[in-house]
Amino acid sequence: MTFKIFLQYILPHRALSRVVYWATRWTFAPWKNFLIGQIVRRYQVDMTEAAQPDPLAYPHFNAFFTRKLRTHARQADAAPAALLSPADGRISQAGPIVDGRIFQAKGQDYTAAELLGDEAAAAPYRNGRFATIYLSPRDYHRVHMPVRGELKETVHIPGRIFSVAPFAVEAIPRLFARNERLVCHFEGEHGPFAVVMVGAILVSSVATVWDGLVIPPYAPSIRRKSFGGQNISLDRFNEMARFNMGSTVIVLFPEGATELDTLLPQQAIKVGERIGELRHT
Repeated sequence: MTFKIFLQYILPHRALSRVVYWATRWTFAPWKNFLIGQIVRRYQVDMTEAAQPDPLAYPHFNAFFTRKLRTHARQADAAPAALLSPADGRISQAGPIVDGRIFQAKGQDYTAAELLGDEAAAAPYRNGRFATIYLSPRDYHRVHMPVRGELKETVHIPGRIFSVAPFAVEAIPRLFARNERLVCHFEGEHGPFAVVMVGAILVSSVATVWDGLVIPPYAPSIRRKSFGGQNISLDRFNEMARFNMGSTVIVLFPEGATELDTLLPQQAIKVGERIGELRHT
């Protein structure tokens, strides 16, 4: 075990995340300008895509981090049957779910039931398809709908807050099924699908367009919230949520509903780009 991985196990994840949560919302100009400048320079963030291209105009670091893009900076694939990438980032893994198991990295996998926190909810995905997308600090951090869907339920699942950077994904068993996460269950024309917002160390914070800030607070136990009958429908490519700091989003589709394109690990992807095709069942 490397020292970096050892630290992942011993660091006080939630305490650190709480400190960073408030530090990234501090409006003290020298502080927030220092943090923003560090990220822009270190990760070569393209601010020409932002609705507000001046990085120092944001009131605090988190406003910069969750920045809105200018109109038409991202566009949805024009084909109606195209399955869209929900996020900017890089493909961590993508492909078939094999007998309920999802590939994480070489030598590592986890079950759909572990990820979703529910055996029954995982049943439709037993031999379905998945795509895992990692968002780095340089990326646009709003998550959009891969297809049109009606929100049925969210499930806030407590857990650790390990890093989701590639070094951790390759070394920590069942990482995505262990981290704090928000599972969003939708019903689409092709059947059910799930979008899972996986938290990460240094602010495991998730907000949705229908509920606002959901994480934190951190969950002491699994928390379910039903949206049945509320008619919350989101069109493909619509914004659905955002990460307040970098993390990972995982989409699950049932068997026969989609056919994924060839997606390679570490392949760069942007919101709205095609990652596959819908197959109506």
